[in-house]
Amino acid sequence: MGLSYLDIAIKLTMGLLSLVLVINISGKGNLAPSSAMDQVLNYVLGGIVGGVIYNPSITVLQYFIILMMWTIIVLLLKWLKTNSVIFKSILDGQPVILIKKGVLDVEACRRAGLTAYDIAFKLRTNGIYSIKKVKRAVLEQNGQLIVVLQDEENPKYPIITDGTVQTNILEAIDKDTEWLETVLKEMGHDNISDIFLAEYDNGKITVVTY
Repeated sequence: MGLSYLDIAIKLTMGLLSLVLVINISGKGNLAPSSAMDQVLNYVLGGIVGGVIYNPSITVLQYFIILMMWTIIVLLLKWLKTNSVIFKSILDGQPVILIKKGVLDVEACRRAGLTAYDIAFKLRTNGIYSIKKVKRAVLEQNGQLIVVLQDEENPKYPIITDGTVQTNILEAIDKDTEWLETVLKEMGHDNISDIFLAEYDNGKITVVTY
């Protein structure tokens, strides 16, 4: 069976439409992946579109079914991440504090799969050549290293996101969950799950509810 340019055009159009559909339904996070899972889903779609449209043995109907399966999987994962803290942690992971007050956490680096060379390279790309100059370095879910130097002001810390307490951030600012719950109750917020975003900035907490 020969390769039909009409089939290629139809398959390519279907691939683009399915991508637009998923982005509009699940949000625009896949345009700028914020986690490894977002990046993997983009790679999978690229493999589906690139590997199937030039394969004459796969019909348009079969291609449509493949795209629908991919779309359902993406939307299911998105729903699980939104509604389950456990699944979100499994799929996206958590930010990891690698350096605190000029001290490198070797065990955290190992858990993140980073070597000493990787750390040194990431610091150099930020223009930093000494760990002692770093007040805090956090490895985000997308692999980026966020660095705060010793002489810089503390940034705003997201201590609650999507109704979930970021315990690692609390540890970074020398606070705990009990302290956070007490402060939130004083502010009139009894249920953490009702909070969309809470930021800590120089002793003050800013809360955004759903």
